This record gives sequence, structure tokens and C-alpha cells, in this order.
Amino acid sequence: MLTRAISPRAVLALLRRADPWLQVATLALFGFGLVDALLLSPPDYQQGESVRIMYVHVPAAYLASQVYLLLAAASALYLVWRNPLADMAAEAAAPLGAAFTALALVTGSLWGRPTWGAWWVWDARLTSVLVLFFLYLGYIALRQAVETPDKARRLAAWLAVIGAIDLPVIRFSVEWWNTLHQPASLLRPGGPSIDPSMLRPLLVMMAAYQAFFLLVWARQLRARLAPRLRHEAAARKEAA
Repeated sequence: MLTRAISPRAVLALLRRADPWLQVATLALFGFGLVDALLLSPPDYQQGESVRIMYVHVPAAYLASQVYLLLAAASALYLVWRNPLADMAAEAAAPLGAAFTALALVTGSLWGRPTWGAWWVWDARLTSVLVLFFLYLGYIALRQAVETPDKARRLAAWLAVIGAIDLPVIRFSVEWWNTLHQPASLLRPGGPSIDPSMLRPLLVMMAAYQAFFLLVWARQLRARLAPRLRHEAAARKEAA
């Protein structure tokens, strides 16, 4: 099977080689993106300077859903093939996804106050993202609360897979219901509706978030994988 053909040692070596490249990419993208977003891009003709929250909020919101998709996919692989690497990948992704979701909720609230006149409304998009945040917390809590490790991994994986039903709700909530949240402005028929002067820094910031996530996730995965490989090598040596 494909999952059995993936060598943990080869994955660890790949993660180590990728680390310096991801560091450079993260620093370069954040450096250019923040200057472009905060200093060079124009204010919005309606929202004024408050639109700059978009450059922090939108990438965090996209990562919140994307990381959960990774979490659910890795959990499904673990449930089907009991692949420990998939379980480590899911476990490493969960706290990062929770952090991105929390950042999206907080910055969304800060953006909502001047735009909607309220810090929070029980809007379909906001509520479904809040549910996503609780799903992350539930996954993390299950792994820590259940004493039997294998049972904890299985229960958390099932929660991650079942919780994936929230992702299409988040994506299409602005189309299925009347909400205060604006319709999709990037992934939409006909292309992005954002002016190029704002689209450029937004895409750079999204790439910066992606690079940062990959950097931290890879390090978290290495921190789980390396001790396991050392333990297995010591066990083989002792058996020989």
C-alpha cells in the first residue's frame, strides 16, 4: 500500500532539508507582504484604513479551513491503514489550525466593528467558523483526555473526519443563507473581484501564511518522528 511504502526515515530527511528553504520563504514573503499590505496598498474607498485587517484576517481564515482539511485527510488515512505517520501529521496540524482559526475570529471581530457596527453577530459564516474552532479544541482535548493512547487516537480521528462536514458549510454559507458576511471575492466564477493593487499584497500574505504553516508543521512533525525512529533503532540494536 502507498502509506506503507512511505519511509518515515525518508520523510524525516525531507523535512530537515526543507527547513532552511521554508525559513527563507517565510521571512521573505512576510517581509514583502507586510510592507506592501500596510504601506504601499491603497485604503479602501468605503472602509478606509480598516481594510488592512483583511491582509491578516483572510489568510488566517483560509488556513483555518485548509489545515482542517489536512487534519481530516490524515485522520482518515490513520483510520483506514493505521499509519502512525498520518496520525503524527494530524496531531501536529491540530494546534496550528486552532491558532489560525482563533486569529481569523479575532481579526474578523476587529474588522466587523467598524464595518458592521458590531464585534460579533450570529452570522452563518462566523458561526460555522466558531464551530470549526471548537472542533479543533475537541480533537486536541480528546487526545489528552482519553487514557488509552490507541483509543484516544481513534476517537480524535473520527471526530476530525466527521467534523469535515463543517468545511462546505463554511465555504458556501454566504450563498446558502442571507448573511452580513460578504460573498467570496477570490474563489468565484469570473475571477477575483478585488482590485489588483489590493489583490497582490493579499496573495503574498496568503503565501506567507502557507510557508509559515509548513515550516512550523514540519518542525512539529519532526519532533514526533525523530524520537520514534531513535526508539525503533535502539530496539533493533538490542534485539540483534
